[in-house]
Amino acid sequence: MNPGNIARLASSYRGWGFAACLGLALLAGCASGPRASGADSAQGDIVTPSDESEVRRRARIRMELAGSYFQLGKTEIALDEIKQSLATDPGYAEAHQLRGLIYMQLNDPVLAEDGFRRALALAPRDGNVMHNYGWLLCQQKRYAQADQLFNDALAQPRYQAAAKTWMAKGLCLESAGQHKAAEQALFKAYEMDAGNPVVAYNLANVLYVQGDATRARFYIRRLNNSEQANAESLWLGIRIERAQGDQLAMQQLAGPLGRRFPESREWLAYQRGAFNE
Repeated sequence: MNPGNIARLASSYRGWGFAACLGLALLAGCASGPRASGADSAQGDIVTPSDESEVRRRARIRMELAGSYFQLGKTEIALDEIKQSLATDPGYAEAHQLRGLIYMQLNDPVLAEDGFRRALALAPRDGNVMHNYGWLLCQQKRYAQADQLFNDALAQPRYQAAAKTWMAKGLCLESAGQHKAAEQALFKAYEMDAGNPVVAYNLANVLYVQGDATRARFYIRRLNNSEQANAESLWLGIRIERAQGDQLAMQQLAGPLGRRFPESREWLAYQRGAFNE
């Protein structure tokens, strides 16, 4: 799956909770409250409001405003707020990370990378920064560097988003054509978060690509038998059932695909019999 397909899949599955709390798919961590930066953040310690300096308090308030605007899709206003936060406190790692996320959303990879680099320099053991920086590099097809950052994030003992990082690692490896390694990463993500439909879909897909339709069927059937099925998952299920020679199962999936998603390209492909596109 190439990065464009990943982005399309992320968009189509936003209703599944695939988007992170700041509204970007696959990103870890949020600007949601007073956290430490630099050495404290790297250790995972929490800064309470009474511990904050006045400078950090003012920078945090600006950053939280930026995060709120970012969630609302008002990226230009969010960027203005984050610039003011950093003007107040240039050493605020979390604000640099949010700056990276904003520029990532604005499709400016150079400035996005600058934000993540600065954040990582200030908080060198922050798994969230590593994860988000890795996802940026994956989108740029810098797969080896991205994979190293995902591994670094997973190695942090207090990192709280391991399932999300295993998923991102798997998607990135899949995009790089490393299907077996992608399978292993996605299986790890599935073990941690079996209810995540994006993990289930991509695990089934990477198994199918490798010719293991029997195992792929297990994961895609669980997904398609839930309320989380969408046009892509139904279409993948149809192709997997076809590989298994089960015409009845194909028809059972084609019914909801045509009824629920009559304008989808998956339904049009089914009608053409374009199973190998």
